[in-house]
Amino acid sequence: MLPDIADLNVDLEKLDRKYFIDPDICDEESKRDDPGSFLKTTKSREGRSTQVYNKKTYARLVAGCLVFNQTFEKVLMISSSKHKDKWIFPKGGIEYDEKNDFRKTARRETWEEAGVTGQIIKKLPTVEDHRFMKSKAVNKTFKGVDLTVDGDRIPRSEFHFYEMQVLELSQVWPECKKRQRKWCTYEEAKHELIRAKRPELLEALNFSKIAKNCAEIKLDKHSSKILDAEPLKDDY
Repeated sequence: MLPDIADLNVDLEKLDRKYFIDPDICDEESKRDDPGSFLKTTKSREGRSTQVYNKKTYARLVAGCLVFNQTFEKVLMISSSKHKDKWIFPKGGIEYDEKNDFRKTARRETWEEAGVTGQIIKKLPTVEDHRFMKSKAVNKTFKGVDLTVDGDRIPRSEFHFYEMQVLELSQVWPECKKRQRKWCTYEEAKHELIRAKRPELLEALNFSKIAKNCAEIKLDKHSSKILDAEPLKDDY
């Protein structure tokens, strides 16, 4: 069992200015969602200087959206900025000024990475990144703190995903030159997440209300890429 950050008796200013919070008491998701209050930006936030971490597990707190069409038959996926051939969901680190309502991060990241605005329907159960930090990475990330208690099992990230029903798909958004996007059925999205080796994102998808009784996908036997039988219907 990892020690609580409050029991470590360290100065957080010496931890590369990292902020530790209890996500169970900081999230104000009970308030009514108001998509009209969101202001679109032309640039994405950069850096991690004000991002927050779970004070009990040391996991980086991340929020994002699973964006669905009106019938919940398809979910919107975006290409990874690091691996162009891999597809994921829009998400990003929760900033200190967003710690009281994780939906602020989820909505901001969904706009920055996917160019989507919409209505947040509900929050999905929390999932963790199954790729755990190794001891060397822990020591590098948390300078000044002795994390020797099961130190190689610290989760990299803790994901807080929300279901969002799309209201608008913009043609220009902050990361439109860095990412592609496409609509996927459940089977298509499942295939992409398995191929990207992101089981925690598939876990979040399985928690969602996306229609799961769809036809099996067809794959190109040479590249393992999805053969889209109706590309025009996926045009945005």
